[in-house]
Amino acid sequence: MTDIVNTAQSEAWNGYEGDHWAANYDRYDAVNSGFNEPLLAAAEVGAGDRVLEIGCGNGQLTRLAAGRAAAVTGIDLSGPMLARARERALAEGVGTVSFAQGDAQVHPFPDAAFDVALSRFGIMFFADPVAAFANIARALRPGGRLAFVSMPPLADSDIGVVFGAAAVHLPGFEIGHGFSGFADPDAVRELLSAAGFTAVRAQHIVADSIWGRDIADAAEFIMDWGPVRYHRGRHDFATDDRVRTAIAGALEPFARPAGVHLNATAWLVTAVTPLP
Repeated sequence: MTDIVNTAQSEAWNGYEGDHWAANYDRYDAVNSGFNEPLLAAAEVGAGDRVLEIGCGNGQLTRLAAGRAAAVTGIDLSGPMLARARERALAEGVGTVSFAQGDAQVHPFPDAAFDVALSRFGIMFFADPVAAFANIARALRPGGRLAFVSMPPLADSDIGVVFGAAAVHLPGFEIGHGFSGFADPDAVRELLSAAGFTAVRAQHIVADSIWGRDIADAAEFIMDWGPVRYHRGRHDFATDDRVRTAIAGALEPFARPAGVHLNATAWLVTAVTPLP
């Protein structure tokens, strides 16, 4: 693996977070897959394109992009998730993908090697976002396309309602400002411009997000989701019964016969590298 500068995230994604996402790849895909088609369409991924996916995780978007493009490379910090990504690509017979374990902030991508860069929330965790996007811009050809989704502030969203119910019993679990510096589209435009991108646009989109078969199943999944589990641990798991009950109660309005569905919101951001 190439040098890592984002050591805290590397530890998380090669520890509990990465193991949980890899073990529950199908569940996380059900949560996030509603953003796949908007991303692929916004990036105009097509035949002949060489695609780079940043923070590819378990590789669902990587495989979908491979069905439209000439070749796709996925990069991620997480060894467990990359193992799952390779396993799923092999099982589905997707032969035009490759995966690399590394930190996109410093990874030595070949210059101008890609036509498109994609990310489904994987760009939110950079230690130095400007340096990371400058590195990604260098890897794109002139006129190359960037498309990603990032979390807006969660407080007024469906998932914010659920996490807010949990937070009552987990002091310190803050949800009001989103989980990243990518929650503010004006800040994102400034960041990407500083990294060398042009024509930066941000669009607020909504997608269906499936969290479980029923309320009990979804509540247990959310209990084990990284940030919730972390804050449970900070309180020695002493409030677990109250947290679980609060989550289950907050999920009741979202339960359907086909599962627990929440509206997921995101900023869909696009940009290009300048032509000579």
